[in-house]
Amino acid sequence: MRQKLNIITLGVSDFKKALHFYEVGLGWKKSPFSQDDIAFFPLGGMVLALYPRHLLAEDAQVANEPTGFSGVTIAYNARSEAEVDEVLAKVEQLGARIIKQAQKVFWGGYSGYFKDLDGHLFEVAFNPFWELDENDNLKS
Repeated sequence: MRQKLNIITLGVSDFKKALHFYEVGLGWKKSPFSQDDIAFFPLGGMVLALYPRHLLAEDAQVANEPTGFSGVTIAYNARSEAEVDEVLAKVEQLGARIIKQAQKVFWGGYSGYFKDLDGHLFEVAFNPFWELDENDNLKS
């Protein structure tokens, strides 16, 4: 696995309120890839995403409660579906727990989730709609 993180997704309880905070409060500009229920904020090679907490928990197939889901996922964007499978196999060998096996997902990509040794939730995803540049940064 390359030493690179691409997206930090914050599960939010009130999407409109959170969006107002980042857009109006902080003055951040959304990416044109943002949609009605997800916002992407380019951060110079990384992206901060806001997504309704209950939908993020549902996508990762974990309970929407602090004991099962902290409201944050860290995403690693792979260059292919095969890389997603390779990374999940590797982290499992290293002691991570696979939470959701890699699979085709509703947004058109391919992803799975694992918990690291401290229980932090990582998504490993291939998104055919986004490009990575020569430095593995998302082109947002």
